[in-house]
Amino acid sequence: MKSYFFIFSFLLIGLFFSCTDKPVVTKIAFGSCGSQDEPQPVLNLVADYKPDMFIYLGDNIYGDSDNMDTLKAKYQRLAAKQEYKRLDSVTSIIGTWDDHDFGRNDAGKWYPHKKESKDIFLDFFKEPKESERRKHEGIYHTEYLKQGDKVIQMILLDVRTFRNDLLLVKDTSEDLKRRFFYTLDYQPYVSTDSTLLGAEQWKWLEGEFKKPADLRLICSGSQFGIEFNGYEAWANFPHEQKRVLELIKMTKAGGVIFLTGDVHYAEISRLSEPGLYPIYDVTSSGITSTWSFATPNKYRIEGPVMDNHFGLLTVTWNKDPVIRMEVIDKHNNSRIEYTINKSEIEFR
Repeated sequence: MKSYFFIFSFLLIGLFFSCTDKPVVTKIAFGSCGSQDEPQPVLNLVADYKPDMFIYLGDNIYGDSDNMDTLKAKYQRLAAKQEYKRLDSVTSIIGTWDDHDFGRNDAGKWYPHKKESKDIFLDFFKEPKESERRKHEGIYHTEYLKQGDKVIQMILLDVRTFRNDLLLVKDTSEDLKRRFFYTLDYQPYVSTDSTLLGAEQWKWLEGEFKKPADLRLICSGSQFGIEFNGYEAWANFPHEQKRVLELIKMTKAGGVIFLTGDVHYAEISRLSEPGLYPIYDVTSSGITSTWSFATPNKYRIEGPVMDNHFGLLTVTWNKDPVIRMEVIDKHNNSRIEYTINKSEIEFR
């Protein structure tokens, strides 16, 4: 009888340790480009996954107005949606903006109502009145997600408030006509006297990179890791894009992944830079919006996905954490699944 008791006790102890040794899993969902005037079943789908965080990456509404009452009313229409209410009830929601919720298509620092627009944005996202985010110009900000001793740093960039005007395309050469099957809007700056982030935000970003974190998610309304395509992107400010990469190297900031929106489709891009680990850019852009084609992108390694969708980052915190990047369409199909180990995005 005693032998049965000891065997049973041994099995219980083994079961206890097998349960307690189970690695912690973090799920972060993200998306962009949702019209407040259309149904948003994608948000219901996100809620089903019960992520630890949902990040809006811009064009969270299509405000497109100089009338602040109109802008505020459009945010209210999003807040009133049952899909949004359900998402808000199951997870924390944070965000940054892009042009359409900033106020005007492709707008930058000369948008005349950016201060008023900022207040409306921060009120919608329930930013505390005493928050540092309300005290400085622009909406750049860092949020943290902590689970046990693991820390994810979510850096919310502002690519609107300080950005110089884009350069309209002047080059109509045969080379450009051969490379692109559509009309280009913009061309890259060749000088370095323009900015995307602005001096204060650059100073702040350097400080954020120096803070300890197990994983760093840089959230940007504009795509970071793509080649020039004639539309809005970091590629229109190549010196600023290069500056980010150099800043990561200089500060030895490990674990950087970009999350981006804007383009109305999904893809994963990967940049390689001497002296730096691979930089992944996961684009999720299509809560309600879709586009008819994806632009050329030599850095694309997965996608494009042209249907409505959301992005999902799942981190399994074992000895060498596993990071799974997914794009899940409106039918709950995992259209992209790309997995790396955290050691692949660390300095050696």
